[in-house]
Amino acid sequence: MRYTYLIATFLFSVCSGAKAQEKLLSKDEAVSLALENNFGIKVAMNQLAIAENNSGLLNSGYLPSLSGSAGANYNELNSNTEYPGQFDSEGIPRPDLEINDAESQSYNAGLSLNYTLFDGFGRLYNYKRLKEQYHLTELQARETIENTILQLFSVYYEVARLSENENVLRQALQISKDRIKRAEYSFEYGQNTKLDILNAQVDVTNDSISLMNVQQNLVNAKRDLNVVLSQNLNERYAVDTLVSFIPRLQIEEYIARAKEYNVAILQTERNLAINEYDIKVNRSGYLPSLGLSGSYGWNLNQSAATSFIPGQIIPGSNRNSLNFALGASLTWNLFDGGGTAVRVKNSKIAYENQELLKEQVSLEVDRDILNALEIYENRLQIFKIQEQNVITNQNNFERSKEQFQLGRITSIEFRQAQINLLNAQTNKNLAKYDAKLAELQLLQLTGQLLEVSF
Repeated sequence: MRYTYLIATFLFSVCSGAKAQEKLLSKDEAVSLALENNFGIKVAMNQLAIAENNSGLLNSGYLPSLSGSAGANYNELNSNTEYPGQFDSEGIPRPDLEINDAESQSYNAGLSLNYTLFDGFGRLYNYKRLKEQYHLTELQARETIENTILQLFSVYYEVARLSENENVLRQALQISKDRIKRAEYSFEYGQNTKLDILNAQVDVTNDSISLMNVQQNLVNAKRDLNVVLSQNLNERYAVDTLVSFIPRLQIEEYIARAKEYNVAILQTERNLAINEYDIKVNRSGYLPSLGLSGSYGWNLNQSAATSFIPGQIIPGSNRNSLNFALGASLTWNLFDGGGTAVRVKNSKIAYENQELLKEQVSLEVDRDILNALEIYENRLQIFKIQEQNVITNQNNFERSKEQFQLGRITSIEFRQAQINLLNAQTNKNLAKYDAKLAELQLLQLTGQLLEVSF
């Protein structure tokens, strides 16, 4: 018996000390940490940066292309030319012509510029398409943030629920320990039997085990919270257990404007715009393209000495030249085997499919909002009922405690009243956070999750 009591006392003191060392993590601080450190959000932001680069002027095709080139060549010639059967005017055989170390060099450098003046508006519509793709990536990043915020509060409120349950079970354990003392005193004065002490010891053991299980679940939930926040797993936070609900009138306003802000519907609209530009880009294949080109070059040729007359060597020469050229080109693919026509037809079909998808998503969003609203109202009503149930069981427990102290009810009846209160309190905690999470899910569907204070 003494061993059980010491374990319970030690457990209570350890829990109190650990709780005192934890720092409070408010909801706003949790959101800030998640936005700053969550890995999924960081990946989404990097994807958004890539989309921004792709939609910029440097990737638009509107800028000209400029290339430079340079080169150098070196040549060394050693030659020996024979003239068999040839004689000079005096009848002497013509001597061989030998040239050694005849060096020649050439150098060149140039710039070439190309610019497309007109390509059938394909460049224009592709640029606009990339802008729409950037806005679509923004919405995808927003969706990632919304899902992360929901995940964050799912874990945050689980930590809050378990923290409140821990306090409830700690109080229950303290009540059971007080029963042991009372049962021991009563037994010493002959007012009850040993059975009351044993019953109290059993209750202390059960309450201790329940508290240990909740504490283990709480530690695991805090690790889950650190994962969402991308913090050290050993970091320990105490969370805010205060929950407030948005007024019904404000919820109705959000629902009325859901089509304007729901991220899934907005994404289908962006995809629809992208498909529309795809049609225009493919149609540009029917039109001609006009381009300009220009070049500027420098050449230096240093030739080696040569000789074609016996006994005479003609020295080498240096030639330095600069050239500048401009040109224009018109290209019109009059018939490409039907490829452009097929691409235009397919892009139109893709556009029609996107319109159908938009209608489907809109219908699904309406359904999800109605379901989420009913779930929210149902859970909110359950929470209110559980609040009243706690008050009822608290009154019942206080009366049972008085009757137990007067010896008018047994320890078993008192324990049942205590269990009823314990269940009512934990059920109220569960109902409170279930209702809040249902509200957050409804806010996400209406596109207001990132616009409200938590």
